[in-house]
Amino acid sequence: MKTRDLLSGKNTNNLGYISAFFSAALFGSISTLAKPTVSNVEPLLLAGIVSLVAAAAFTPIAGRKRIKLDRREFGILGLVALLGAVLAPSFYFFGLQSTSASDATILSNSEIVFTVILAILFFKEKIRRTGYFSIGLVFTGVVLVTINTDFSSNVLDFANVGNLFIILTMFCWALDNNLSKILTKTIDVSRIVHLKSLLGGVVLVGIVLLLGIPISVSEESWINIILLGIIGIAAPMFLFYYAIKNIGAVKTILIFSTSSIFGVVYAFIFLQEQIQYHQIIAMGIMVFGIMLLRKENTHTTD
Repeated sequence: MKTRDLLSGKNTNNLGYISAFFSAALFGSISTLAKPTVSNVEPLLLAGIVSLVAAAAFTPIAGRKRIKLDRREFGILGLVALLGAVLAPSFYFFGLQSTSASDATILSNSEIVFTVILAILFFKEKIRRTGYFSIGLVFTGVVLVTINTDFSSNVLDFANVGNLFIILTMFCWALDNNLSKILTKTIDVSRIVHLKSLLGGVVLVGIVLLLGIPISVSEESWINIILLGIIGIAAPMFLFYYAIKNIGAVKTILIFSTSSIFGVVYAFIFLQEQIQYHQIIAMGIMVFGIMLLRKENTHTTD
């Protein structure tokens, strides 16, 4: 291999790591941007509009790039759109109605566990015992955030329903991550973001119309929605897929896990949400687990 090719590969690798980091920093804003909005806009409607905004943001770039999808790729794209642009944002906004922005962003770390577990189960990636221990640590942190730490409350309130919706969201995005890895090998990243968001938005708006949900959005909510679609969804999604294409799904998702730190900081600064002791403990456990997982050497390339 020529020296120029080696340097080119190294630069692409570096851009992959940088993309993953900026994806995390931008995605960390999603709960802070969405929290004030979900109280004014119905979650399904919000998810649909946000997906359409994300699609519109990438139309100038991706609209000129024609692609030919075979039956397999078309099926995967449809599944990715269903998981990542229909179910996941809907679950997320429903969950955010009943939980805090900081809890939601800490629970986003569960996406790492689900992504790795699915990669092991369906893509035959292998990790050693340390890897399973680190996954257990992250899961422990998820449980600490999910349960109601006030044990004097009603047993039925032990688990926060909003947090359960957030975890379900992360499972959908984890499936999306693994399936999108297949598409990035043959399809331009901007085109994937565009098609996925467009399909998701159209389906969600169709569901809203079928259910007779009033299409009502206040003027003050539009700024948040546009920022949510571009900064919280479209840009981090593009950077995330670009990183997956260049450094692999596992490395990308590990770097992406720092989005929880950004999210807690954003919620503290812009929403004045106080950081609770159980959140600090949970985040500490999860970060330690992620560090162990990062050191875990996979036996197959990702």
